[in-house]
Amino acid sequence: MKSFVLVLALLATGSVIAQPLWMRYPSISPNGDKIAFAYQGDLFVVDSKGGTAKQITSHSAYDFKPVWSNDGSQIAFASNRFGNFDVYVVSSEGGTPTRLTFHSSNDLPYEFSNDGKSVYFKSSRLDAATSVQFPYAGLEEIYKVSVTGGKETQYLTVAAEEFQFSQDGTKIIFQNKKGYEDQWRKHHTSSVTRDIVMYNTTDKKYTYVTNWAGEERNPVWGSGDEIFFLSEKSGCFNIWKGTASNPYGTQITTYTKNPVRFLSYAPATSSLCYGYDGEIYLYANGQSTKVQINILKDDSQNASKYLKVTSASEFAVSPNGKEIAFVFRGEVFVTSLDYSTTKQITNTSDQERNVSFSPDGNKILFAGERNESWNIYEVSRKNKDEKYFFNSTLLEEKILVNNGEETFDPKYSPDGKEVAFLENRTTLKVLNLETKKERVVLPGTYNYSYSDGDQYFTWSPDSKWLLVQFFEFERWTSDIGLVNATGTEKPINLTQSGYGNGSPKFSMDGEMVYYTTDKYGYRSHGSWGSQEDVEAVFLTEDAYQKFTLTKEEYELWKEEEKDSKSAESKTDDKTEKDEKKDTAEKIKPLKIEMDGLDDRRVRLTIHSSALADFVVDKKGENIYYMTSFEEGYNIWTTNFREQETKMLAGIKSSPSALIFNKEQDKIYFSNSGKLMELDVKAGTSKPIAFDAEMLHNASEERTYMFNHAWRQVREKFYVEDLHGVDWDLYKKEYSKFLPYINNGYDFAEMLSELLGEINASHTGARYSETTPDADQTAAFGCYFDESHTGKGLKIFEIMDKSPLHTKSDKIVNGCIVEKIDGIEITEGMNHYPLLNRKVGEKVLVSFYNPQTKERWDEIIKPISVGEEQYLAYERWVKRCEESVEKLSGGKLGYVHIAGMNSESFRELFDKALGKYHKKKH
Repeated sequence: MKSFVLVLALLATGSVIAQPLWMRYPSISPNGDKIAFAYQGDLFVVDSKGGTAKQITSHSAYDFKPVWSNDGSQIAFASNRFGNFDVYVVSSEGGTPTRLTFHSSNDLPYEFSNDGKSVYFKSSRLDAATSVQFPYAGLEEIYKVSVTGGKETQYLTVAAEEFQFSQDGTKIIFQNKKGYEDQWRKHHTSSVTRDIVMYNTTDKKYTYVTNWAGEERNPVWGSGDEIFFLSEKSGCFNIWKGTASNPYGTQITTYTKNPVRFLSYAPATSSLCYGYDGEIYLYANGQSTKVQINILKDDSQNASKYLKVTSASEFAVSPNGKEIAFVFRGEVFVTSLDYSTTKQITNTSDQERNVSFSPDGNKILFAGERNESWNIYEVSRKNKDEKYFFNSTLLEEKILVNNGEETFDPKYSPDGKEVAFLENRTTLKVLNLETKKERVVLPGTYNYSYSDGDQYFTWSPDSKWLLVQFFEFERWTSDIGLVNATGTEKPINLTQSGYGNGSPKFSMDGEMVYYTTDKYGYRSHGSWGSQEDVEAVFLTEDAYQKFTLTKEEYELWKEEEKDSKSAESKTDDKTEKDEKKDTAEKIKPLKIEMDGLDDRRVRLTIHSSALADFVVDKKGENIYYMTSFEEGYNIWTTNFREQETKMLAGIKSSPSALIFNKEQDKIYFSNSGKLMELDVKAGTSKPIAFDAEMLHNASEERTYMFNHAWRQVREKFYVEDLHGVDWDLYKKEYSKFLPYINNGYDFAEMLSELLGEINASHTGARYSETTPDADQTAAFGCYFDESHTGKGLKIFEIMDKSPLHTKSDKIVNGCIVEKIDGIEITEGMNHYPLLNRKVGEKVLVSFYNPQTKERWDEIIKPISVGEEQYLAYERWVKRCEESVEKLSGGKLGYVHIAGMNSESFRELFDKALGKYHKKKH
């Protein structure tokens, strides 16, 4: 009952909650009497002296970030009722909220205007046309909208957060934003840490209030020129009091283990309100006091509910060809391949993965993260009269490996006598099922694991060897190794390549080893990544010669082989028992001829590509591989004798593993979690139906994910001391919030706070919901004049590649959009609803040119806001090129490096050695 896709479900905690935890975003009213805050996705208001909180919103959406109007009569907040976060206002006594913003970006409110007529909020739209700031969607600006609704207009053209007016309205204070870093990260110093900035509304000038290398956040005005803000200058986020000229005048709080969050100020009482350790505090008269709060709140959902099983994250096909095991939300299921009958195999609050069948199909093997460790488990049918798992009744589970280490990715040997598995992610071990003894086959020093599942190994057909990908030369290019399963010998390097090789497999009774290699194809110039091919190496000269036979030679060889077997059968005089024994399939011992091994290497694919998976049939006659050339991933095949390559199935799939059935006339794969069966001969595929449901407990799932994330950091962080952080302490500090969290947004925020303690980049948690009917604002690819008054939208500048560049060439800068689909845009009207869900559709737009006095209609196909953002980026790059050319007198050229990727490197290489090859270096 777990997954890394967080779910929105309410926790049954009862209707009365005394002093709840994880109350977030507290905001004190201007008169100091009330505190609004967010809890479990709803808004509440409580007396600042404490008591029972009153629920203000109760929508199934997530509501947060309350902001008081100056007279205390209204509260603005953010809610995702239409898929993205918009700004709403509601009476501070409750009632039906009014939606103010309609753009499909996320809008978060910060402040009411001093006259109470407008709400100021943060949003990601187009920068001002005159702005020289890099047009990055993560650098949001400040916008405003009337409390009665209407046009949304840009107010500040610089990236700003936690925006607030001074009481006389002449100054604004805010925290800046310079780039991306998780907002809940703690203790870091870098070029993107936030500073406090002041803006003078009279002379339009910006002034840095703080400019320390660490973090400053959440400034609020006190009385007069007094300011309060949060700073890590003392090592932890605490409240500081000062002025613009002396910001670090006094440190108000002195916490050391947890950060202060969400600072607000009440002018009438000169009191501060803030959040700390999941609770709300009031600072007044030089003292901080915890606000004692009770919440009366019913549960909107049951603690547990049944979920329909709809997809598979991984799967395994039974040797009997009758059933398939798969994993859904960390639980193991088995379904019939002929019918939809499905059986749930595991039912825990933890995660199971790495599912497979025993060679006889009577057992299922998997790894489970239980009791603070990854262990290996085996399930069998208790009733021996039941042939299949999918319609079994009683199951018996036993633990195979529980040695106190992290053990997972188990695989049965083909003879079913042993199980190979990974210990601590890189050490390959084997368990003998009879003696229960474990042995190391490949030490962990041969590999490095970046993420679970990035190691690979497989058994040889004779159960005596294992194929592995490993690092022999202590560099980041893996080779293919053959390891004796006794663990007494060093791996044999089959590839000895300077390129990357991986995912090796056997064919031709173990005489062919085939694997991926990035030797032949496109390589990323700027970072990791390359196209791949499938290559094979033959362990014997006989196998190599057989593979390289022409079609004619191969057909003759098969006839001779058939005649030879027939002759042997006629001359043998055996009993019926001996005949049955001889006709049974024999497993040949693996034979390795090292002499000439390098000369027995063959490229199997004729085109390098983005491979998902690949399989070669047992005779070594055909390869089937999933790759992406056109839209999505399709299955291709090459017949080696015919030397014919073609697309076998144009399925437009997501990437997936490919698994043969025993007869190799079917291939199984998944398409976005849907299990599929491909008929190899016909090239047609069909879905595999399953009918199951599972009882899901969201609270238990979140608890598991919390523990999993905490353990992953402990086990895999790049330094053992975790930057000196007491990780055990913080597990206790943050796990106490779990009973009070009932949704994915709060859970992701709490996880980010936990992960933020280790002060490392690229850490944090995210949550998003899929809303089928979510808003999606369409765009025209132009800048509108924010100063325009009157009817319509005045075009300030049309960007290159804008859909407004039509054949008529009549739409020019200065034209006014008067109507959209026949609806007039009146003065002060919000036009975004007219463009909702219109991306790529025909839209009738009415234009007026004030210069020519002409009015006309044109059909326009608007683009997405993401596409418009990219047009703005291309415009910005072009303007930078022009500026550098002008300022340097033509001596220098400009190239923007968009990212750490091959495309950016190629752009640099192309222009530096092409267009700018004569510029100064």
